[in-house]
Amino acid sequence: MNKNKIIIACLSIIILISLRLNFLFFNRSRNFYLQLNSLLLNPLAINYYPLDSNPEETGNSQQKNIIFFGDSRARAWNSPEGFDDFNFINRGISGQTTGQVLGRLNRHIQPLSPDIVIVQVGVNDLYRIPIFPENQERIISECKSNIKEIVNQSRQLGAVVILTTIFPLAEVPFENKIFWSPDIVVTGIKEVNDFIYSLENKDVIIFDTGDILVNQQGKVREEYSRDFIHLNRAGYKVLNEKLMPILQGL
Repeated sequence: MNKNKIIIACLSIIILISLRLNFLFFNRSRNFYLQLNSLLLNPLAINYYPLDSNPEETGNSQQKNIIFFGDSRARAWNSPEGFDDFNFINRGISGQTTGQVLGRLNRHIQPLSPDIVIVQVGVNDLYRIPIFPENQERIISECKSNIKEIVNQSRQLGAVVILTTIFPLAEVPFENKIFWSPDIVVTGIKEVNDFIYSLENKDVIIFDTGDILVNQQGKVREEYSRDFIHLNRAGYKVLNEKLMPILQGL
């Protein structure tokens, strides 16, 4: 009798795990489907932000306009508080690749008369490596090319660029590993971050996020992680503590 109970209990656990995995995979597939169709309708998400500058957003003539620009990691970047010399504006959009960010730069950044553009992009390009492994080299190459052009076009607007390295990642959870490859980090992020350093000059400042965020294993510290890709408020707080002396020196 006890043996039957053990078998039933084991089968129940297996069924529950199977249902949980199916639910996770269904939601992930659904999100990919929605994202794809949203992209087809509005590939650059131009309407996400107003096309004309907002007087409240551009601050006053005594302030420098600081733009956070890029993907969801830029979008979630909390503005530092208590610095009246700066007017912080956010122009990040979740899920965007470097190509999408580049495509909307003039529409979303130029009207704001930026003094400084803080750029965080790249992970959404490299996250596609496991989906299209045969295109890994092209994905990395286009990511680097787009980042360089984002920098160039921001400079053409007269802004100083603070180009962040691609944020490191936390531990990848089990349910995400089916869509994962070590090449995202070992090859992709490393190669693009090395390239980012090659863009440094007097008007392009490289902000190394890795040394600030990672633990001894090279992963984002648990206290800074919202999920394996995104930071929580504590993560952005520690970034801002390093960022503000740079801004104040410009």
